[in-house]
Amino acid sequence: MKIPPEVRAAMTEIARTFGRQGGKKAAKNMTPEQRSARAKKASEAAAKKRTAERLERERAAKPAKKGATQR
Repeated sequence: MKIPPEVRAAMTEIARTFGRQGGKKAAKNMTPEQRSARAKKASEAAAKKRTAERLERERAAKPAKKGATQR
């Protein structure tokens, strides 16, 4: 089923408008403990991502070891 371009544009605008409100409205309806838990979860996810990216950069920067037997 094809959606006409003018309908698609209207739907996009509505989604954009309400999408911007989502986080603010969700936070407004939460208790301070819930907001804190959500922020903590987001912070831990961001830290995990940063750590993974850093480790990947470090692995790429290190030269590969030659031969396992050295005397």
